[in-house]
Amino acid sequence: MTLEIRRDTPLAPDVLPLLQRHLEMMWAASPPESVHALDPAELAAPGVAFFTLREGAAVLGMGAIKRIRDDHAEIKSMHVVAEARGRGLAVQLLDRLMEEARALGYRRLSLETGVEEVFAPARALYTRAGFAVCGPFEGYWEDPNSYFMTRNL
Repeated sequence: MTLEIRRDTPLAPDVLPLLQRHLEMMWAASPPESVHALDPAELAAPGVAFFTLREGAAVLGMGAIKRIRDDHAEIKSMHVVAEARGRGLAVQLLDRLMEEARALGYRRLSLETGVEEVFAPARALYTRAGFAVCGPFEGYWEDPNSYFMTRNL
């Protein structure tokens, strides 16, 4: 099957189960005050570009780019289903999100992820992609459960 990464809506019926899995994982992994995941309506808001990674009819991954300022955006809700991990799909999805961010005119891309062990693969992925640790940005605060990263595009 052919992989496709496309601009999509987080409100699509075939996307909602993946979003629900993602939100459940975020709430299970982090204390409530440290969960910064957006719900489907927030991901559908103006200023957010939402993408899915599909293989045929199956939605295997998703990610979003949320505007902070004209030159700065944040990666939100990046997730690849556990059953599809180990195939390099997260790298492909992250590369596409960075490409789309550049096309939208952003010069900096930042993210927040967790410090818990379940987030270690994500932190490693972002480090390999050139993201570096930074302090809190737009709307975040110093939180011992948050790990902030950024990179220039």
